[in-house]
Amino acid sequence: MRVLVKGAGVAGLTVAHEVGARGAEVAVFDPNPGFLAAASWLAGGMLAPWCERESADEAVLRQGQDAPDRWEAILPGEVRRNGTLVLAPARDQGELKRFAGRTTGYDWLDEQQIAILEPSLAGRFRQGLFFPREADLNPRRALTALHSKLTARGAIFGETSPNEQDFDHIVDCTGAARIGETGSLRGVRGEMLYLRSDEISLDRPVRLLHPRIPVYIVPRGDGLFMVGATMIETEFQGPVTARSLMELLNAAYALHPAFADAAVVETGAGIRPAFPDNFPRVERRGKLVSLNGLYRHGFLLAPAMAAKVADIVFNTGIAGGLTP
Repeated sequence: MRVLVKGAGVAGLTVAHEVGARGAEVAVFDPNPGFLAAASWLAGGMLAPWCERESADEAVLRQGQDAPDRWEAILPGEVRRNGTLVLAPARDQGELKRFAGRTTGYDWLDEQQIAILEPSLAGRFRQGLFFPREADLNPRRALTALHSKLTARGAIFGETSPNEQDFDHIVDCTGAARIGETGSLRGVRGEMLYLRSDEISLDRPVRLLHPRIPVYIVPRGDGLFMVGATMIETEFQGPVTARSLMELLNAAYALHPAFADAAVVETGAGIRPAFPDNFPRVERRGKLVSLNGLYRHGFLLAPAMAAKVADIVFNTGIAGGLTP
């Protein structure tokens, strides 16, 4: 069986890996090599279904809670299982209680317990929520490693579209490129930045709650931190706005004042494809299968959605749309 996968972001690569592991001959087409056009390149890489449940449907938790195990099977050694820490400034303690009331899977921490977990934050927060079963990975390392693994297994990557008649199945994972062509698919803009500081150390992603712009800060090692991400209902694809940059920097500073002296290494903005329910869909029409709408849950849900695609390709899954 020959399968053509369109799109080399996290959706396309996980689909290519899954169908290839089941015995298909795989080709991956993407006109933009190097991942720089993929929203996946700007992702946080948090495998945090319990945190996401605060604002997402139960389906995100149900489909995403085994994501660390799925990713570990795909890329052994790339998953960090240190949990997620959720904090709020003293004036926003109500946000912390509201967050806790909308999800499960956490432990309440006091000031001393926070200091034990993250010594750099000692004395800065009175209470926090710790989600011990959550994990994260570095998206850029994961995408690069997955590309290399697929190549080593014989997958063919190309920037020019091959003849689709040569393939038994075509899987469209082109994400935001389908906005305007796929009914009800919309774009949601996310913005992020990378900071470098040798004055603070974190061992896990930290979410800082704020009534208007909750953000997350993810340590990448060697003093590098990813700060993101705004969620704006727009398809504007320009660079990061001054407003967003100030808000992200203010949030980092609120977590720890040492970030005031951090170097701004990189900024970025990308469009995430989303359906009205903010949950991805897998659909089949003839030999074409589409996976889209991963929204802000790309790395969290991609492995599970890729398995659904492979089930359809190998005639073990249902036809048509897949709902949560």
